Amino acid sequence: MDQPIWNFEQEPYAQSPDETGINLRAYLDRMDDVKMRQYDAQWSDAELMEWDGNFRDDGALMLICSERDVDAEEFRQELEACLSYRNRVRG
Repeated sequence: MDQPIWNFEQEPYAQSPDETGINLRAYLDRMDDVKMRQYDAQWSDAELMEWDGNFRDDGALMLICSERDVDAEEFRQELEACLSYRNRVRG
């Protein structure tokens, strides 16, 4: 797998991260920028999950090697933080 040009995974965390939080940021680092720019903060959780395409039927993100589930709310928070990061890095 190609390494992303982004490094959101290494940005400071508000709280000490667990393995799942680190994996979520790595997942977002690898998301295509064109796709990420399609995100709409007004989407419902169902629309968000459909757009991402990697959520299970029970509403949790399929994230490899994670110790806990990531729901749409946590995903949305990190996604929006990642978008802010990318906008800042793009300059």
